[in-house]
Amino acid sequence: MKIKVSAAERTFNVFNCIFMFLLMIVMAYPIWYVVMASLSDNSLLMSYRGILLLPRGFSTNAYTLMAKNPMIMKGYGNTIFIVVAGVTLNLIFTSIAAYFLSRKGVYWQKYVMMFIVFTMFFSGGLIPTYLVNTKIFHLKNSYWALMLPGLINTYNLIIMRTSFASIPESLEESARLDGAGHWTILFRIVIPLSKAIIAVMILYYAVAHWNSWFSANIYITDRSKYPLQLVLREILISNDTSSMTAQDASAADQQSIGETVKYAVIVAATLPILCVYPFLQKYFVKGVMVGAVKG
Repeated sequence: MKIKVSAAERTFNVFNCIFMFLLMIVMAYPIWYVVMASLSDNSLLMSYRGILLLPRGFSTNAYTLMAKNPMIMKGYGNTIFIVVAGVTLNLIFTSIAAYFLSRKGVYWQKYVMMFIVFTMFFSGGLIPTYLVNTKIFHLKNSYWALMLPGLINTYNLIIMRTSFASIPESLEESARLDGAGHWTILFRIVIPLSKAIIAVMILYYAVAHWNSWFSANIYITDRSKYPLQLVLREILISNDTSSMTAQDASAADQQSIGETVKYAVIVAATLPILCVYPFLQKYFVKGVMVGAVKG
């Protein structure tokens, strides 16, 4: 059966496609510009004005110079450790909390949830948080300061709780008849049936850890523990590319070379997380829809 489409609907579809195409260009061009600039010759790039669609004199010199900075590789290693350890802890504790809050018959469940939601809108502030983490828990200059304070994100907890609550209660009852306890039900029934929402949580938490620099800027004082984003900030904000450019080069050459190196560092810091997303996209859409419809 052929569905008739009215002229108004066809007009809307055409304008909608045009609008989405323009929106895609607006969002994709900055990324494309950075990639093309990082692959350009530094002298040609500095003298070029206008829209950059192709590299100005193809060159990988910026990436070669970037690799000479020991802090880049050190920052990569620190960030990977923080992401892996942080996401693992986030998933474990968020899953446990979501399981507890999604079970029926839990005492004071409503009030506990109200207190948790309250933290989404109100907090103690930056200075009290800093004092608690450094003076009481002694997390100064420690990787734990980047993982423990945000161990459970309230928004992610609500999404995971909603997903767990949608699992049929009959599965839990059957498991209990076979002698299963809460840990068995959580790790052998609930989590295996929640692969989509787990993928969403991995993406949310991994992106948050990967892009985080403010906490490291506050708590980390040892440069050898700097994550990649803090190294990137140091290069971009402090304009420090001296370790990656020739010392005998003129000030103008150092500035032009430094510009392409900055673009290369941005690409190196962004590319890994962009490569992970396509593999989680199908789970991401499904998981978000579960949390949205059931919530």
